Amino acid sequence: MVVSRDKTPTAQETFLQMAQAAGLRGRLLITLGLLILVRFGISIPIPGIDRARFSADIANLPIFGIFDFLTGGGLKVVGLFALGILPYINASIIMQLLAAAIPALEDLQKNEGEAGRRKISQITRYVALGWAIIQSLGITIGLLRSYAIDYGFWFVAQTVLALTAGSMFVMWVSELITERGIGNGASLLIFLNIVAVLPKTLGDTIDLAQTGGRETIAKVVLLLLVFLVTIIMIVFVQEGTRRIPIVSARRQVGKRLYRERTSYLPLRLNQGGVMPIIFASAVLFLPSTLAGLFSNQGNISQALVQVANALQPGSWIYIAVYSLMILFFSYFYASLIVNPEDVSKNLKKMGASIPGIRPGEATTKYLQGVLNRLTFLGAIFLSVVAIVPTLVEGATGVTTFRGLGATSLLILVGVAIDTAKQIQTYVISQRYEGMVKQ
Repeated sequence: MVVSRDKTPTAQETFLQMAQAAGLRGRLLITLGLLILVRFGISIPIPGIDRARFSADIANLPIFGIFDFLTGGGLKVVGLFALGILPYINASIIMQLLAAAIPALEDLQKNEGEAGRRKISQITRYVALGWAIIQSLGITIGLLRSYAIDYGFWFVAQTVLALTAGSMFVMWVSELITERGIGNGASLLIFLNIVAVLPKTLGDTIDLAQTGGRETIAKVVLLLLVFLVTIIMIVFVQEGTRRIPIVSARRQVGKRLYRERTSYLPLRLNQGGVMPIIFASAVLFLPSTLAGLFSNQGNISQALVQVANALQPGSWIYIAVYSLMILFFSYFYASLIVNPEDVSKNLKKMGASIPGIRPGEATTKYLQGVLNRLTFLGAIFLSVVAIVPTLVEGATGVTTFRGLGATSLLILVGVAIDTAKQIQTYVISQRYEGMVKQ
């Protein structure tokens, strides 16, 4: 086998390892098999629903575009796995917020080691179960009531049970992929769901270009170029880091003297990844969701409808509110991921410091300032990525890509990069195992 001595394995070495190394090949087969199983479950319909009429009625509702993308079309067909991994992701977000607010959970997460993380995971599963029941009830009562062939208590009970059980099975599959497969299971399931809808989206776009004239073709090409540039920007920013130099002090252990060493502390430009956009989108979708739930409440319904109409994609109010929400959640999520005070204390314990910055409070203030500037730049980037495709789509009138927005592109690119890095890490570990055996 050809083995590269460089840090990053070549494509040839990676593919050879994937084909020949039993460990990596087994992990890949487990991952592919479980992903195929989930896609099969999405196609199993829940009985007692007029799916054709339901799919036709929600096809043109923008609020369901992104959710249908994230569930791989499971919402339209009302499949067994219609909720997918979304309840588990919502539960994970809730637990992150609670861990920042409740000292007991924060102590479990930071100071209890592996036992604490297992406890947090167990609590997250219970929260995911409760959230799945709530979402199942909301879908069954709010959406499927008008499309049920025989609506009644047993229909509600069996539909809620089926949707909840399907969501819990998908959660179990995601954890199995993370443990025994390649990549993060939850992220890969969302990645698969988005990719599964892409062929139909591209097919509709090609049909639109063929049936339209030159002007329509030009609009489609322009929109595709915008998506391509957006993907390049996402890759560039996702990989962008600010390297803060770190100097380790000279120290003596026994008779051995360790010299001064220089390393760096990497701070990512986009700490929160796709989470700020998901949070901001949830806030903007809230008025439309509440308007549907309170459709018979008179003044409340009218007020919610007015707010929802003001927040339609493409309007200036939408752009301003969306940008402010992304900025707020970017800072919020960055504060959850990186704590400058903890980093400063850890550096001081290790006998390391930033050149020109005194240890302690001065280091904390310096790191906080750098993190604030990086977060602001990352939030501006997220705002541009989230808004520009929507504006171009509205200007061109090409709506076949509805649902494939900034969130979907960020997920696709981010998961692809993370999974590729994990495969490369496994190949490097196999490389060094081979060197030891030799």
